Amino acid sequence: MSDELTYGEIYATIYEEYTTIQGRVADVEETVDFLERYCSGGSALELGIGNGRVAVPLSERGVKVEGIDNSDSMLKLLARRTDLIKAWKGDIADFSSEQRYDLVYCVYGTFPLLFTREAQIACLRSAAEALDDKGVLVIELWVPGLNPLVAGQTTKARLVDHENTIINVSVHDPLNQNLISTLLWFSGTSVKRLPQRVRYVYHQELDTMAECAGLELTERWGDWSRGAFTERSKRHMSVYRRSSP
Repeated sequence: MSDELTYGEIYATIYEEYTTIQGRVADVEETVDFLERYCSGGSALELGIGNGRVAVPLSERGVKVEGIDNSDSMLKLLARRTDLIKAWKGDIADFSSEQRYDLVYCVYGTFPLLFTREAQIACLRSAAEALDDKGVLVIELWVPGLNPLVAGQTTKARLVDHENTIINVSVHDPLNQNLISTLLWFSGTSVKRLPQRVRYVYHQELDTMAECAGLELTERWGDWSRGAFTERSKRHMSVYRRSSP
């Protein structure tokens, strides 16, 4: 598997602060509202549960949430927040569970951390096997932009405010749909360097890979409030069920 093996260890100490300034904590309520529709009073499995940013508030609504993460540091952060969620260390590209879930979900930037197409398909297969007969898989993905990528390298300001400057420097490998990036986070007198590797996926390809895993698309939305997915959308929430026999 890719740098998903080390992502959690690198980001664990700053994850809550980073997701807060990126606006990801603010949209948790909408995220949980969306997910709860598919598992109200039932069970859910989060792939890449991290510190429980989404899992904890979902569990507080009466959903029995479990999770997988390959980072000991992230799992420790989760354990400090709650003892109500069962989570274990594992590879989201290759896992199995005796439990079957109403909902399996993979959000934020987790799925692209699987650095190869083979690993991404394997993740979808594992997720499909973990669903009960009427269960759904929800995946959040950003929509790849074309213009910044064609030159092979790009530098982009992710955030600039009176306290923080976050710059993302990326090298593009179009043959494998890989981005090798480094986030440089300037805050006060400190500088943090946060490397990351991802394999971006277009929504049409995600559908094809899901079909290989025995899943079919049932819904696609442009945001957590269930806005339409259009040519202007910057991300999507895709909902899959097991394919009919």
